[in-house]
Amino acid sequence: QLARIQTDSVVTMLRELYPDLHFEIAVAMSTTGDKILDTALSKIGEKSLFTKELENALEKNEVDLVVHSLKDLPTSLPPGFTIGAVCKRENPLDAVVFHPKNCGKTLSLLPEKSVIGTSSLRRAAQLKKKFPQLQFRDIRGNLNTRLKKLDEKEDFSAIILAAAGLNRMGWEHRIGQLLDPEDCLYAVGQGALAVEVRAKDHEILNMVSTLHDADTVLCCIAERAFMKRLEGGCSVPVAVSTLLKDGQLYLTGAVYSLDGSDSLKETMQTNVNYPHQNEDGPNDDVQHVGITAKNVPSQAQEAAENLGVELANLLLSKGAKHILSVARQLNDTR
Repeated sequence: QLARIQTDSVVTMLRELYPDLHFEIAVAMSTTGDKILDTALSKIGEKSLFTKELENALEKNEVDLVVHSLKDLPTSLPPGFTIGAVCKRENPLDAVVFHPKNCGKTLSLLPEKSVIGTSSLRRAAQLKKKFPQLQFRDIRGNLNTRLKKLDEKEDFSAIILAAAGLNRMGWEHRIGQLLDPEDCLYAVGQGALAVEVRAKDHEILNMVSTLHDADTVLCCIAERAFMKRLEGGCSVPVAVSTLLKDGQLYLTGAVYSLDGSDSLKETMQTNVNYPHQNEDGPNDDVQHVGITAKNVPSQAQEAAENLGVELANLLLSKGAKHILSVARQLNDTR
């Protein structure tokens, strides 16, 4: 349902921009990540968990564009594909949805040993450290399934979800607590929608590029570059927070051990206030961590990507590689 709502929202924007074109939502399909519901995401070990089947349809020209949650897209896309649009970001924060009996509480007010549901190592690692009195357990399934598990059983006192998904579903009223970055840094790309297209299909690429939100593009390039340099993914806890203000892009990034006891966190900034120049010609196919954004100044994109790499290098110089490799090994043996 959420995937359909997200796709509908992109198609609605395209129909307004191109009233003479016919858009058809032809295919609704399940991906590997949708089908394997009895295993933690971090254990499945498939890089393109929520994207592979959709990319196959794109490759065969069965569809012309695919709408994803950007956080589901790997930092390196298969050859021949690109992210042709990154839409304006919804709230990127994580949200706590409480069991009806805990309505009006916050995580700090829950009884000791209360069980919190999340399928994210990133969320669990940060919250275990902040709330050692709570227990964290895997919960899988789409939003409807997870909320049903929360409401109809007594297994969980609360679950953690992305605020963006709840907002898009019209379920803002279920959010009992928003976790600000001090409590829980968010996932790379969280809250942003990406439109994936064939990299050489310039007609489609030019069409969808009008959906790019420049601020979101720059934030997400920095976040994805940070993750890529760390070789992070859903099997290790990597988290970010970005802020773009007065032409300065601020990126906070962190890595965690699985129990949150060991962590590294730093913030860096860079100037992204560059004028837009017409850059037709050989730069047409330039991608920054999988994103093609011709209508965003290329110098700004390069600065954002460099910021992500430099912040990752700073954490690596302080021992991030060890924290992540231990987390990966522990996750593999769980």
